[in-house]
Amino acid sequence: MTEILDKQAAAVKPPEAPRRPHSFTRHGITITDDYAWLKDPSWQEVLHDPAVLDPDIRAYLEAENNYTESLLGHTATLQKKLVAEMRGRIKEDDSSVPSPDGPYAYFRKFREGGQHEMFGRMPRDGGDEHIVLDGDALAKDQDYFKFGDSRHSWDHRLQAWSADTKGSEYFAIRIRDWQTGEDFDDLVEDTDGGMVWSADCKSFFYVKLDENHRPMQVWRHRLGTAQADDILVYEEQDPGWFTHLHESSSGRFCVIAGGDHETSEQRLIDLKNPDAPPRLVAAREKGVQYSIADRGEELFILTNADNAIDFKIVTAPLTAAERANWRDLIGHRPGVYILGHDLYSGHLVRLERAHALPSIIIRDLATGDEHAIAFDEAAYSLDTMGSYEFDTTNLRFAYSSMTTPSEVYDYDMAKRTRVLRKRQEIPSGHNPADYVTTRIMAISHDGVEVPISLLHHRDFKRDGNAPLLLYGYGSYGHAMPASFNANRLSLVDRGFVYAIAHIRGGTDKGWGWYLDGKREKKTNSFDDFAACARALIEANYTSEKRIVGHGGSAGGMLMGAVANRAGELFAGIVAEVPFVDVLNTMLDDTLPLTPPEWPEWGNPIESEKDFRTILSYSPYDNVAAKAYPAILAMAGLTDPRVTYWEPAKWIARLRATMTGGGPVMLRTNMGAGHGGASGRFNRLDEIAIVYAFALWAVGLAEVDAIGA
Repeated sequence: MTEILDKQAAAVKPPEAPRRPHSFTRHGITITDDYAWLKDPSWQEVLHDPAVLDPDIRAYLEAENNYTESLLGHTATLQKKLVAEMRGRIKEDDSSVPSPDGPYAYFRKFREGGQHEMFGRMPRDGGDEHIVLDGDALAKDQDYFKFGDSRHSWDHRLQAWSADTKGSEYFAIRIRDWQTGEDFDDLVEDTDGGMVWSADCKSFFYVKLDENHRPMQVWRHRLGTAQADDILVYEEQDPGWFTHLHESSSGRFCVIAGGDHETSEQRLIDLKNPDAPPRLVAAREKGVQYSIADRGEELFILTNADNAIDFKIVTAPLTAAERANWRDLIGHRPGVYILGHDLYSGHLVRLERAHALPSIIIRDLATGDEHAIAFDEAAYSLDTMGSYEFDTTNLRFAYSSMTTPSEVYDYDMAKRTRVLRKRQEIPSGHNPADYVTTRIMAISHDGVEVPISLLHHRDFKRDGNAPLLLYGYGSYGHAMPASFNANRLSLVDRGFVYAIAHIRGGTDKGWGWYLDGKREKKTNSFDDFAACARALIEANYTSEKRIVGHGGSAGGMLMGAVANRAGELFAGIVAEVPFVDVLNTMLDDTLPLTPPEWPEWGNPIESEKDFRTILSYSPYDNVAAKAYPAILAMAGLTDPRVTYWEPAKWIARLRATMTGGGPVMLRTNMGAGHGGASGRFNRLDEIAIVYAFALWAVGLAEVDAIGA
């Protein structure tokens, strides 16, 4: 297989990025960056208008795209086949289960062949559908289009909606009249996309992004006025904090939720009195996180206060919500992580995870009785779906596993009965019995057990010869659910094992699992992932050079670090929008995410210890003169989260430094950002590239193309 890759790579000369050394010294350590020039000095303008990108940088990115095409272009037939398969598993005219609110039930749906959602409603008791927003029509004249939020007003007359047309996550908010189908003249730009209506439906609250793309200010817009006349409601002074909005459980308040990765603080705006100043719930305390749900004059607060590492739920009076008045309702239980809580007029719902498996716990607030909803597969995903209505006994939740398509249930919390409202339809056919999902444990470098969720065909033979895709993330406390994804079947049906490594840095085994994979303990994430690869080899699921690693964003950083530290295990690495230039990014406090990221990674500007820690693992800074597996890095030009120059610099340094292996490739979407292409079918084109690369890396692309 190596000979095939070498011959294909040699057929076309790869781009050679010129070295333009830029040096700086921090904490007595001098760093030389040969490729710093790939960062456009006017990057903020590029987010708004990609056409202003420096011509030299554009030429280099396009040369990289051409090189990638020269290596993977022969898989075009395979990619088309993969897209057709994945599209065949999508019910094209799919619709959500209508969610009731007063006289109507609201839903989202797609038309046959449509790329974008439509938003609509129908009478609650049945009747004709009414579409208010047609995403395909709105996107018709746009190169990129993505909906942000969409919220109907309390009186059901208006629909506030937002969209991003650049991929840079600057959302513009508009107001549409349900009766006329026309938008008002109101236009509110440079927002994070969210909005909360006032009770009188004459204004709404939103968060505006500052010049560094940070959500720092809460404003109120009055209908019929210009954005210049909007009222500033709250401004966060700490550049390391982000601010967001949502409605409270009862709908009584707009919640201003601020925080970083360690600390949080919330304020309440009474939607019946939108002119009143926001009311602070509890003052911020470093390391203390909390989120509120309200019920009458009582708050239910999810928090890690008092060393409740896996969180607990407390109550407090609305009029005196400070920490001194918090009283435990659901105490802290080590190893039982409370992910979130939903509140209804008579019931408290919490989503918990223990032993890496989720369950829903329902508490009758009148009696204190509790019961659980759980399932018995070896690995599965479970989530609550929220409701427009507060005074209800109905809980909607979704269940799936790696073999079982998503199922949506309505559950009567009082009667303890459930009704299946929707099962994900796979038009091309899917029999869960044809597949097997299981879970094994890897033993990491320090003896810790790391769960691995596995999916393979029932005819799979565990003889050590199978190709395997190993997916990982391991940052920010995000757990990787063992949920259904129809796209994966295109690999599994070709003999792949699909594996998810539930490594430290996520919360798969509780909040402590996250703490053991951040800052000075970050390398645990990388060692866990490598341990998972070795465990799968030892368990005879696969073998060395038959594994393709896959991760995106912070998971792309994981891919870069693993390529440096354990690249010999892998046939290929796919790093989507990879956060690989960690040190330089954390040293640049003008970038959108840098100050809020310091609690996660450390602040190398102020701390020499943090500087040295990040320098020790940052993928870009640790590229070595050694052989690397084949690598595909994928970037978005207008990405404000992981800027395009990070993967561009990484690939340039890899190609200039590595002594063998490869090839290494960069594909930049010149018209999209962090989420890749917009539109549900366009996104399949990018997934097909990833899968074609994975098949190519293990020597199966040519066989499959011939078979096609």
